[in-house]
Amino acid sequence: MSTATESLYLRRRIGNVIAILLSVVTAGFGLFFLGWILWTLFSKGIPGINWALFTQMTPPPMQEGGLANAFYGSAVMCAMAIGIGTPLGVLAGTWLAEYGNARKAGTVVRFVNDILLSAPSIVLGLFIYTLYVMQTGGSFSAFAGALALAFIVLPVVVRTTDEMLRLVPSQMREAALSLGIPQWKVTVQVLYRSASAGIVTGILLALARISGETAPLLFTAFGNQYWSNNVFQPMASVPVVMNQFAGSPYESWQVLAWAGALVLTVFVLLVSLSARGILLRNRISHD
Repeated sequence: MSTATESLYLRRRIGNVIAILLSVVTAGFGLFFLGWILWTLFSKGIPGINWALFTQMTPPPMQEGGLANAFYGSAVMCAMAIGIGTPLGVLAGTWLAEYGNARKAGTVVRFVNDILLSAPSIVLGLFIYTLYVMQTGGSFSAFAGALALAFIVLPVVVRTTDEMLRLVPSQMREAALSLGIPQWKVTVQVLYRSASAGIVTGILLALARISGETAPLLFTAFGNQYWSNNVFQPMASVPVVMNQFAGSPYESWQVLAWAGALVLTVFVLLVSLSARGILLRNRISHD
């Protein structure tokens, strides 16, 4: 081996060692702060976990209570947002994957969807506030909050559906069409079945994202100290209550805020693990 070759080999080995070392240090730096955040969350949140947290209403200052109305409100608004955003997202993603590739409109729709995907959630909340809340006389409501959250769900489902359907081999489409099956049946009975795991994963990831959103709900659902079943009236939600209680001087409110944050974090973790599990099971079944 010549001297020049040995020198080049040595430089590459040194560069490789430095890159690996920097990668390990960076990963350790991120994991350290992640562990610190989780330790703080669990140490401050576990003392507030009790039966009253899930059965009692949000209390006045300096009194004991729970977050039952907030959990209910978050569940209602997230369910409505998924119900609104998922069908529209699946249909739009299907159009992009099956018809939009050969049209300029498809490129425009994908570009707009990418912008919506990266848009700050507070902007979407202000959009719904201007478009709906102000037009209805300034009445905050759970429905307005669900609309704001649906605008967060929509681009995630569109992107996931588009990508998953485009991964389905074209031979499956051609084989189904050659048998004389109508296009809509090919999409529903062949393509959706093949891409169902990826589409469901996208829906779960969208659910995990909107469950912790605070800014859009401040301008739409606002909040409610009491239990409310009317979706056209203000309704409490866990992120908004956490935002209010965490900055208060009352210790009882701060304990509830930490407990709510812990429950919300565990929920997001479980939803994310479910999404990973669905993808892994689908990958194993295909292998």
